[in-house]
Amino acid sequence: MRPIDYAIDRLQKAYAQLKDAVERAVDDLDRDGVIQRFEFTFEAFWKCVKILVEHEGFTCQGPRSCIKEGARRGYLSDGQTLLDMLEDKNRTLHVYSEAAAQEIFERIKEVYIGLLGDNIKRFKDYIGLNSD
Repeated sequence: MRPIDYAIDRLQKAYAQLKDAVERAVDDLDRDGVIQRFEFTFEAFWKCVKILVEHEGFTCQGPRSCIKEGARRGYLSDGQTLLDMLEDKNRTLHVYSEAAAQEIFERIKEVYIGLLGDNIKRFKDYIGLNSD
């Protein structure tokens, strides 16, 4: 199995767990679980991007440079929102408040889930893994 195949498989599993958590969330504890799964899913996501761009000769300095390069190369959609997602992920790790947690949860539910799903499909199309 190629490293990218393994990475996408791991990302798909993390994404499925995140999606399930979002659908089931009913209280603050569930919300916090969604945020933790979001953090894990985002890490798996940007590491897929890293594998793709490094395979094509670009050396990433971190998630921001990987996302920018992936968007520039056309296998990421909505690069600016992906950078916003990175900022939210970083906020969850460094500053915690109920209001911030709720805002990030809402963005996960309303924006990030769909964007992650779209980009997973783009990855798979790009490397020729078209089946789900």
